[in-house]
Amino acid sequence: MADGREIIYFDETDDAVRELYDSRELPPAHTLSQVRYDPLLAEWVAIASHRQSRTFLPPTSECPLDPSTKDRLTEIPSPAYDVVVFENRFPSFTTGGADEPVPSDDGTVVTRRPGAGRCEVVCFTSDHDSSFSQLTPERVRTVVDVWADRTETLNALPFVEQVFCFENRGEEIGVTLDHPHGQIYAYPFVTPRTRRMLDSAHRHRDRTGENLFARVLADEQRIGERIVASNEHWTAFVPAFARWPFEVHLYPHRQVPGIPELSDAERDSFGPIYLDVLRRFDALFDTPMPYISAWHQAPARVDRDLAYLHLQLFSIRREAGKLKYLAGSESGMGVFINDIPPERSAALLREATAQ
Repeated sequence: MADGREIIYFDETDDAVRELYDSRELPPAHTLSQVRYDPLLAEWVAIASHRQSRTFLPPTSECPLDPSTKDRLTEIPSPAYDVVVFENRFPSFTTGGADEPVPSDDGTVVTRRPGAGRCEVVCFTSDHDSSFSQLTPERVRTVVDVWADRTETLNALPFVEQVFCFENRGEEIGVTLDHPHGQIYAYPFVTPRTRRMLDSAHRHRDRTGENLFARVLADEQRIGERIVASNEHWTAFVPAFARWPFEVHLYPHRQVPGIPELSDAERDSFGPIYLDVLRRFDALFDTPMPYISAWHQAPARVDRDLAYLHLQLFSIRREAGKLKYLAGSESGMGVFINDIPPERSAALLREATAQ
């Protein structure tokens, strides 16, 4: 790209022709971020002040994720694309951080490090007015292959400890660009949620000899009450411990540490079941559902034998015109209070007619 960032086209046909030259005049990309260790919670916090100036809810006519035209140049130089990935212009973590000097010690108990890592944007389609739920199963397969490729590539970076593929959808969630897209974060540490889940899995294996994630899946399959959809390779269910009004976990039936390890058959069968669940989300209140879709993968270098790839999809909408806010108990104490019993949530999703 014009400022030195990398862009990668993932084409579905061999004869696709793409414009690769970015003719914009942009200053060289230069961002500074830092991670600081919270000794009270034993967690890393990223400080990235340059993100204050990132693009915020531009009009459709100025969307930076649309293909470029002769009259308007965007982040994607080509006038057409299938799926495209590029480095975020306003990243929380940067590959340049790996070369930054370690911040000097200020005499406190707070450890500081450069914000080494990488943040990428994944555009699922060139159609600005589409959504992930409107993609074809074939396009979803392409996106799965993209996630697999980027996970494998980023996991290989020496300063990356975990790769997180996700999508935020809807202004209610905080989305600042409404073009169908997701993101990939490559963290310089194992994230707190993953660390906590793997610690639980360690204790469960020591106590029972079995994999905790596999047990959760087996229990849901045996009981059946909270299953929303299933096929030969995947099961989608509302967990008994759901924190959000509408929350669905999608598990492959075979334990794998990450997206790259999914077989061709598992990748092919993911699209139909995921699209079914997304469309049920939209049908619940006959309006596009705001959601976060989060892949839980193994860390790059530790506990890969314990991890079990799964997707967590959840929404903050609890009723038409009503949102679930993270107020005092959730934000202050980390104690979630769910207004909808998981069994009821699963029943509503099963009853929803997927459009």
